[in-house]
Amino acid sequence: MSLKEKIIAESQRLGIDKIGFATAEPFTELEASLHEQKERGYTSGFEHPVIEERIYPERTFENPRTIISIALAYPTKAKEPVPKDEKRGMFARASWGIDYHDVLRDRLQKLIAFIQTEAESLQQQESWRFAPQVDTGELIDVSVAQRAGLGFIGRNGLLITEEFGSFVYLGEIVTNIEFEVDEPVPFGCGDCMRCIKGCPTKALLGDGRMNAQRCLSYQTQTKGMMPDEYRKKIRNVIYGCDICQLVCPYNQGKDFHFHEEMEPEIDTVYPKLKPMLNLSNKEFKNQFGHLAGSWRGKKPLQRNAIIALANLGDRSALPDLLQVAKEDVRPVIRGTAAWAIGRLGKKEAAIWLEHLTELQSLEQDEEALQEIEKAMEMLS
Repeated sequence: MSLKEKIIAESQRLGIDKIGFATAEPFTELEASLHEQKERGYTSGFEHPVIEERIYPERTFENPRTIISIALAYPTKAKEPVPKDEKRGMFARASWGIDYHDVLRDRLQKLIAFIQTEAESLQQQESWRFAPQVDTGELIDVSVAQRAGLGFIGRNGLLITEEFGSFVYLGEIVTNIEFEVDEPVPFGCGDCMRCIKGCPTKALLGDGRMNAQRCLSYQTQTKGMMPDEYRKKIRNVIYGCDICQLVCPYNQGKDFHFHEEMEPEIDTVYPKLKPMLNLSNKEFKNQFGHLAGSWRGKKPLQRNAIIALANLGDRSALPDLLQVAKEDVRPVIRGTAAWAIGRLGKKEAAIWLEHLTELQSLEQDEEALQEIEKAMEMLS
């Protein structure tokens, strides 16, 4: 067996669902597009900041020859039903189970360790170099995976594989070992525009790019006040967005349970919303700290939980929201809670208007005041 064949066999033993090998040539085809996205203000700010390092592997790795790309399929349906006891939020599927960064890093490190054992001499082993990365590195995962033959980049900008649709996590290893590379997968969306039509904020541009600022997944991860136009549209999702995946024909019927660490705990990924309003830092870490969706901290998820309570019409949350609007030290949380009172308090408008008037007299923060005023208008 060639070294490549041995690596493929070992990847299967390690529980890697797809593997491919790409050249480490520059991704020059992305250059104009990346600069245009940045100039138009369509980036999220979460991307690697230096465009040249995203395009030219040699900028961050000496003498790159090959990029090994891997994919792991994740579940799309929970094995247990979601209880209907009280109003619950929801994490997008890519945040189910253990943080995928940790899962993929583990597989990549084990694969690297195996490759090193296959060196023909100590000198060769010492000359081989590897740089693993999982979506926080310089390279664009979907572009590497497409070049490595794992799938094609769909209109929604996600990698779509034949076997698993787009419900895959991606990672890669840049190396100075030269391998025979695999054939890229051609574009497979045809004339289908379901994801473009399905996106509630029109964030998708139709050619695999998006205005990330308009993506609901991005909006759930910001730390300030969520703009009004996105609040109803997140529904009860407190992290991420799956809409462009759920409408995709390639994803119909796809649900894989290959990796135990990716299985969701119902009370974690469909959490009760009211208890989220008063979580301590320790409680937050214990309940959500292992999820990819916890990376931005407690505040965005609590803000989103408040919005979700308003969207679900949970009037039983009004006393909790009033307490938060009065006592929370964070203006974003106070202001969002006041706004939610405006949405939920209409049946007893006079009572809740009185509470909001009191909040208005106490509030010092300008943005929170604006939210209180919006709420008062809703109840007037």
